[in-house]
Amino acid sequence: MEKRMYLEIAMLAYFVVLFLTIRDIRIFKRTGYFSYRKGALKGLAASSLILLGAISVEAKPEIGLLIVLLGLTVNRKGAREPVFTSAGTLDRFLGKTDYVKKQQVEKKTAKKAEPSRNKG
Repeated sequence: MEKRMYLEIAMLAYFVVLFLTIRDIRIFKRTGYFSYRKGALKGLAASSLILLGAISVEAKPEIGLLIVLLGLTVNRKGAREPVFTSAGTLDRFLGKTDYVKKQQVEKKTAKKAEPSRNKG
């Protein structure tokens, strides 16, 4: 019974981290902010570690939950740009944002258009 409860906790943590990772990917695709890309990559690493912990719960429940906890610690995202201007609660939960990517692309294009200052 105890191992089953530990496995349920580990799998809940796994699905929560996967959901947040998919949400970060969606926000990155819509806005182009690299802090969300970094968060998605951290989420992938964390979900792999959590899955490893969930698998090891069967052999050693305490060690497995410790690995899950380490995975949740890896998933910490840090400071982010504000992306939700007029979104409601459900839209924020699902990661629906205003499209800002066009502005990011224009900034990159302007940087590339500058003449190089290499002395040849």
